[in-house]
This record gives sequence, structure tokens and C-alpha cells, in this order.
Amino acid sequence: MLRHLRLRAWLAITVIAAATPAIAADVLNVGLVPSEDANVVIADNKPFLDVLGRALQMEVKPFIATDYNGVIEALRSKRLDIAFMGPFSYVLAVSVADVEAFAVAETSKQTTTYRAYIIARKDRGIRSLADLKGRTFAFVDPTSTSGHLFPKAALFKIGFDPDRDFSRVIFAGGHDAVAIAVQNGKVDAGAIADGLFDAAAARGVIKRDELAIVWTSEPIAGSPFCMRRDLPADFKKKIRESFYAMRDVPWGSKGVLKRWEPIDDRAYDLVRDAAKVLNLDLRKLK
Repeated sequence: MLRHLRLRAWLAITVIAAATPAIAADVLNVGLVPSEDANVVIADNKPFLDVLGRALQMEVKPFIATDYNGVIEALRSKRLDIAFMGPFSYVLAVSVADVEAFAVAETSKQTTTYRAYIIARKDRGIRSLADLKGRTFAFVDPTSTSGHLFPKAALFKIGFDPDRDFSRVIFAGGHDAVAIAVQNGKVDAGAIADGLFDAAAARGVIKRDELAIVWTSEPIAGSPFCMRRDLPADFKKKIRESFYAMRDVPWGSKGVLKRWEPIDDRAYDLVRDAAKVLNLDLRKLK
């Protein structure tokens, strides 16, 4: 009888533990999308993550997947507590995981919005979207906002089918990789975020005078930090307060992180609208 009572008590504890959001003691697991080389991403974010760790008085552990979906999957499986994501990857994450956007950055180089570019080598004679027909092209990643979703939607709107009208398409994996592919002539043109185009030029990865900006998008709500909704309420409040209190933190190629502004899910409806143009089923993209 005593053995049965102990077994029932153990089972009850196990059920409660399984229902409780998993948070490693004194560790905040932070996801970062691989928008550039992983070593660059880690180096750029270290000062910010150090400030966050001191504010929360806990270890902050960064995680960079090999692609955008790796971060989404880590959120879904609760291996991450918070994550910095592109707008489209955030919208995809919301479709499969219980997460919410809570902060967007203003930096010395960029406001809380940004734009997508399509760039090309000047010597390829590409001056408009129509000139891309029959050319080779580089997108960043299928779940990249500025490196895929918005440029592709813009092409669809003029009757250009990227799946049929390019002679060859590659997914380079990072914005800097797109810049290099265009610069080196591996492709005729490519999609990239405005700030990351500027950063690649500043680092000497590309020669700006050899490249043309063929197309520019409308303003897009910036990349958000999101958190799992099932984190304890007091912990979520502490995370938000720690973000909103930050001021003037070095942030690598992004310049200086001036502040984090509150943001919510509605800010990304424009991204959902672009997905509709492409008839994308968000849940199937994950």
C-alpha cells in the first residue's frame, strides 16, 4: 500500500513538472537568427547580452541555429526563452509556437523600421525589376523578411514569377553571403536588408560603387525580440523591464543600441499581408 502511495505521489509530481514551463535555473536561453556569419552575430551581440545578464542577475546563453527555422523549432520545443527574429520568421514562429513580440530596437543607424533592397552589379545592366527576367538571383533564406518575402512579393505584384522567370535562384543563407555573391558575380542580383547592405560596405565585404540598388521596399516593422507566453508572469515582467531600461549599448555592425521600444503582434500584419500575396500557408512553411 505504502509503495502504491509513493508511486502515485511520484506520478503526480511528474505530471506537475511536465506542465510547468521549463526554465533552467539562473540561465536565460536566447535565440539569435543567423543573419550574418555566426561568429559575427555572437561578437555583435555580446555587449548587449552582457548588459541583459547583469540586469537580470543571471547567465544569458546565446543560441544560433544554422537557419531561421532552427530558432523557431527551438522556441517551439521550449529550449529557448526569448529570441531575436526577423519579422517574417517571427510571424512563422507565432503560427507554430506560443510566443509574443515585446521589443524592437532603435539604433544609431536605424529607427524601429527598415527596408528591403534588391541589389545588382552595375555592369550587369539591371536598372529595374523587369530587367531581372532570365537573370540569376540570390535570396537569403525562405523565412527571411527582407531577404525573401518582401522582394518576392514585389516581383509577383508586377507579374514576375521568381520561380519561373529567373534562370537560377539560390538561397545564400545570410545577408552578407548575398552581398558577396552579387559582388563576386556568382549571381546577377540579390535581396538584402538595408542596414546589412550598409554594414557589408562598411566592412569592405562589398564595393558600394560597383553595386546598384534596383528596388527598395516600403518601411517594415523592425526585427522583434519575442518571448514564450508560458514563462512565469513575474519573469516576463522582469525581462521587459530589463530591455526597456537599456540605453546606449554597443551593437556591432548595427552601431549603438539606443533603446528598446515596446511592440506587439499587430505591428507585423504588413508581413502577413505580403505572405498572402504569395499565397503562403505559414504553418506549412515551418
